[in-house]
Amino acid sequence: MRRIVLALQFLTRLPLPAVRAGEADFAGAILWFPLAGAAVGGAVALGWWLGLLSGDGWIAALAGLAAWTAVTGALHLDGLGDVADGAGAAHKSAGADRERISAVMADPHVGSFAVVAIVLQLAAKLVLLHALRPGQVWALLLVPVLARMAPLAWTLLLVPLHEGLGSLFRKAVQWRHVILWGGAALVLALAVAPPLLALFAAVPLWAWWLRSRIGGISGDGHGAGIEVTETALLAALVLIR
Repeated sequence: MRRIVLALQFLTRLPLPAVRAGEADFAGAILWFPLAGAAVGGAVALGWWLGLLSGDGWIAALAGLAAWTAVTGALHLDGLGDVADGAGAAHKSAGADRERISAVMADPHVGSFAVVAIVLQLAAKLVLLHALRPGQVWALLLVPVLARMAPLAWTLLLVPLHEGLGSLFRKAVQWRHVILWGGAALVLALAVAPPLLALFAAVPLWAWWLRSRIGGISGDGHGAGIEVTETALLAALVLIR
């Protein structure tokens, strides 16, 4: 129960009581990220559904996006911006090493790459939420759940970029956890919305991109990957009908 509360505290802005926890508990919280995704998905789906009652699809999309940002505190958008700035630095300085990339990603200032990435991400989610059909509310609820299964695989597929969340999570995750949550994702997608099987393409593609452009995984890489995976799953729901 302690690790579930920690997972919710990591990934949401829900008001929760403080818990006493050690390093092993913080590392083990990643195993419960999909449950935190259920809380996020519930808030997003509820906001979107209530918006639909207005009769205007754009109001529904805006309500869903506002709920998405509010319940997560824009946590993963921050990671997306940092990764965009890191990738931009690596592109401008061919052969940039991990220390240089980590320094750019840790810089609290927002660069032009980050601004563009965040604006495009929000615009993509808004348009895709508008394009969903009313009957896809349960599929929408699952999008944040499935996206938060992905960090378990990235933790094992990629080396940590530096000491931090990326290296901490690596201590708790084993392949049997990935197989277990992967099986759950397979069952849920087949039962609710088969286009969500796009998860199994999005996860290795993000791992490949991070390895080739950034060199490894960090907390920012996990957050950015969750954002990108969510958008990929929304696109699959809209385009594969």
